[in-house]
Amino acid sequence: MLQGSFYSIREAFGRTLVKLGEEDKDIVVITADVGDSTRASYFREKFPDRYFNVGISEQDMVNFAAGLAAVGKKPVVTDFAMFTMRAWEQIRNTTGRMNLNVKFTVTHSGYSDSGDGSSHQALEDIALMRTIPNFKVVVPADAAEVERSLPVIIKEQGPIYYRMGREYSPSITTGMDYKFEIGKAYVLKDGDDLAIMGAGVVLWDALKAAEELEKMGISTAVINVPSIKPIDENTIEYYARKTGRIITVEEHTIYGGVGSAIAEVVVQKYPVPMRFIGSTTFGRSARSQRELLDYYGINAENIIKKALELMK
Repeated sequence: MLQGSFYSIREAFGRTLVKLGEEDKDIVVITADVGDSTRASYFREKFPDRYFNVGISEQDMVNFAAGLAAVGKKPVVTDFAMFTMRAWEQIRNTTGRMNLNVKFTVTHSGYSDSGDGSSHQALEDIALMRTIPNFKVVVPADAAEVERSLPVIIKEQGPIYYRMGREYSPSITTGMDYKFEIGKAYVLKDGDDLAIMGAGVVLWDALKAAEELEKMGISTAVINVPSIKPIDENTIEYYARKTGRIITVEEHTIYGGVGSAIAEVVVQKYPVPMRFIGSTTFGRSARSQRELLDYYGINAENIIKKALELMK
């Protein structure tokens, strides 16, 4: 693993995918004319006869991948998250209903395509994908977790939606010693008074907020929940009982996303006061992903504000 280095989340994806292709000759990659942008082009350079560009035709991309899965191949669909949603009907009908072994490895999710504005910023995709029966949904926190989790994702049988960003990938799990498992959450920091739970690059802000809260005498746990479906009900319930307060943070709409998935567990297992941090509207153009996270309050400052509200 290259966990000691810092590079973009899509770079980690492209390089890891090549390594997996060397190990498994049944892996094939399908894209809708964005292989260079997703870094699937690294796979094309190494295995040109196992790489298929269907052009700007996402529905065909999904159906083609489903056909390959039906004859025993292991198709990896790679596209921008927002463009993949153009083919949601095909994903539901040709992959989900048939429970086919297709992996949807999408990049440029959330605000990561900052310069292209709201038309390119997928903030609803987790909600859409976790409603489809048979699908699993995974959101790695950083480049190191991509390296750790992508091999598990590719080996897992059945359809999976694997959501990544673009370049911005602050170090969150680098150097941590754990084996990634679908359905498991991971404790980044333990605490007794409050639990911050989330997925993706925003966990960097969660850790930063936790440090500041500790200075105020508030013992704060930070939980990485990369597996949105299936979700780690045991860990969520444990920290609900232990801390009595939960804040969720995500680079996605708060309606139906990571926070909703966690709340579904909390309300059934051990209800506690909660606050939700995420998107409530469409995005906008900006110079960077970081600028948008700050603009919409998906940051450490807002986490601290919500934490102080909960502590009252």
